[in-house]
Amino acid sequence: MPSEEPAPEKLVGALIGGLAVLRYLVATQAPVGVSRIARDLELNPSTCFNLLKTLVHEGLAVFNETTKTYSVGLGLLALAKGTLEETSYIAMVRPHLREVAVNHGVTCTLWHVMTGERVVLVDRADNDAAIRVYMSIGQRLPMYIAALGRGMAAHSGLTTSELRSRFAKLRWESDLTFDTYLAEVEETRRRGYAVDQSHYVRGVTTVSSVVLDALAKPLMAISAVGFGAQMSKADVKALGEDLRDRAAAISSAMAGRHRPRS
Repeated sequence: MPSEEPAPEKLVGALIGGLAVLRYLVATQAPVGVSRIARDLELNPSTCFNLLKTLVHEGLAVFNETTKTYSVGLGLLALAKGTLEETSYIAMVRPHLREVAVNHGVTCTLWHVMTGERVVLVDRADNDAAIRVYMSIGQRLPMYIAALGRGMAAHSGLTTSELRSRFAKLRWESDLTFDTYLAEVEETRRRGYAVDQSHYVRGVTTVSSVVLDALAKPLMAISAVGFGAQMSKADVKALGEDLRDRAAAISSAMAGRHRPRS
């Protein structure tokens, strides 16, 4: 459930009015004149007219000179483009999360890269075990933590010195030296998936592979989480290779290339 944040002490009235007009145009789904908009929203006609002019200027609304009416502009689609693409990514990856969770008896998660070198949990698939790892949608983590962090680091382009400075800010439940972390980043780059065994969370094993964009930059990470005592070396290897192949196929699809999974 999303947290309820208190409203700012001072709201910007013009912004509230502009958003109200924009929502009205979206809901109406038909060209409409300024007088009706002002009346229905209980706005001053002059204020409403200025708000509409601003929306037209920004491409969020369109004015028809012949009918003297306003409608939603294509600028609204451009504004929402990033969110729409992220939503479609999640829908495309979700079947993979479910298959991994069921086939390997783990909790499978999808993390999306944010600004500020952080990732956010955007989707999750659980297995049907009586006891399993649970993670909340919306949870945020530092970009270079846990197994997914090793994957992000492997494709980050950071120098050893830059990566060391990031590592120094991370918190692990079990001791992990930077030299060991760096060696595991190199191993991740070689084999295509990363493993964290009890370092980030004691007793928990995480296996992860990174989804890359068209420029080979980290976009998302698929991570499978389970209890270490229940996962053999063979289990971890099979899980890692499965995640690697799925992440590669998803990366190719996002870049517009067809790459069937092996």
